[in-house]
Amino acid sequence: MKEEPNTILVVDDNRLNLELVSDVLTSAGFIVRQANSGEAALASARALPPDLILLDIGLPVMDGYAVVRALKQDPVTRDIIAVALTAFAMPEDEIRARDAGFDGYISKPVHTRSLADTLARLLHGRSRSS
Repeated sequence: MKEEPNTILVVDDNRLNLELVSDVLTSAGFIVRQANSGEAALASARALPPDLILLDIGLPVMDGYAVVRALKQDPVTRDIIAVALTAFAMPEDEIRARDAGFDGYISKPVHTRSLADTLARLLHGRSRSS
């Protein structure tokens, strides 16, 4: 019996980045949902929790750090794998992201050839909750 594909919520306020990442992940067989703000990401994750959230840190109004803290404090969303997607690429930026609650960290520009494999490894490392 074939396993259902994982669902990834991609969150980025830059439309081109959102579409590029979504296209790469869809082509790799993931079910992809999109949000262009932190508030929309939280609402989507709470309404229908994805398996993984790929979350831009540099969002306006509610940045990725605030979003991941809210996700990890909510019993409905706390077990969702949250991966930072950011142009902040210094070693201390990854430490700050992990301290905020992110489970993984990917710097921009995104390496389209390895993105799906990286996320698949993160998903494989955690059992699905269903």
